[in-house]
Amino acid sequence: MSKNRAFDLQAFLPYCLNQAAEAASAGFQRFYQERYHMTRPQWRVLVHLGQFGDMTASAIARKAGLDKTKVSRAVFDLEQRGWLIRQRDGRDRRVEHLNLTGPGQTVFRELGKVAVEHDAAILAGITAEEETLLRAVLKKLAHVETPGDRA
Repeated sequence: MSKNRAFDLQAFLPYCLNQAAEAASAGFQRFYQERYHMTRPQWRVLVHLGQFGDMTASAIARKAGLDKTKVSRAVFDLEQRGWLIRQRDGRDRRVEHLNLTGPGQTVFRELGKVAVEHDAAILAGITAEEETLLRAVLKKLAHVETPGDRA
């Protein structure tokens, strides 16, 4: 790639990835918003607890790439719905462990089934080899250090 190339938003990789992510998640996002009246941060907190079990809000924020304030609000809202519980750490009273309740696990399982179907629909037009390559490239890109990271 030429260093003297003019900037083109339509070719700017972060823009393209964001557009693809928004398009790919739109239908699923609509489902959890309409069915459960959930926000994106609430969905992300719920899915992390459903997938990984006991976590702290700080761990969810790091793993999900979410702002701590958004995680705190989502945790509060999910707790109000009865979908998660908080438990103080026995050794460090400042730390709270979060876990899904039975109803929260039910929501996670239902959303998981819809997510699998949604994922399959997104991938329906590509070959297995293309899917493997796509997933590998996305994982690689998720761990790339960019010039702005070194500043």
